[in-house]
Amino acid sequence: MAHILVVEDEEKLARFVELELVHEGYEVTKCGDGREALGLATDNTYDLILLDIMLPGLNGLEVLRRLNNSEEGKTPVILLTARDAVMDKVSGLDAGAVDYITKPFAIEELLARIRVALKLHPSGQSINGASAGNASGNKAAGTGEGILCWKGLVLDEKRHRVTYDDTEVALTNREFEMLKVFLTNQDIVMTRDTLLEKVCGYDYVGETNIVDVYVRFIRSKIDEVFDVKMIETVRGVGYVIKSE
Repeated sequence: MAHILVVEDEEKLARFVELELVHEGYEVTKCGDGREALGLATDNTYDLILLDIMLPGLNGLEVLRRLNNSEEGKTPVILLTARDAVMDKVSGLDAGAVDYITKPFAIEELLARIRVALKLHPSGQSINGASAGNASGNKAAGTGEGILCWKGLVLDEKRHRVTYDDTEVALTNREFEMLKVFLTNQDIVMTRDTLLEKVCGYDYVGETNIVDVYVRFIRSKIDEVFDVKMIETVRGVGYVIKSE
């Protein structure tokens, strides 16, 4: 039986979610304060955390960041948010959430996302970094084990580090995962659906334009900074990195 921590300050909504989860067979603990949630997550073991962003005490994103800097960062987190702007969603994913759902939501959708998160991130599996090794489904290729290269770019899987001409490039976890998929599949056009599957998980039910957002972020950190054209757009299909 999975144990879920529900962090939501709207009492009626929190109670409704709690009752539905219990009905589905989950064990539930709930609270409505960010600091209390951080303490609960630190002192106890949960299989999943449903985390509202707008909370008293500490906001959800700050709770998420602090958890991801600790051993409790292994617990998958789904954000509950009233915000629907793409950048808000991206901020949540970059902070370490495995998924998000915008309020108001249908309980069936929330339950589906919970099932997916628990399936993709079983208890004890690290969210940040551990899933990286399976993102592409292929063994890393390059100049050495876990090293992927393109022109002056070097991606080191083991050290979770990217450099271009020995200059370090700071990427978020998901940007790193997406770049690794591209480099592992050079000269293969990757559709948005394929990238969603490999980077976010087969059953990801978020918006497909999240791929375009991350491609834009990677380009801003590599293509624009080093004056190269690495990720090319294939109109009507997706994206590709062409080998030299």
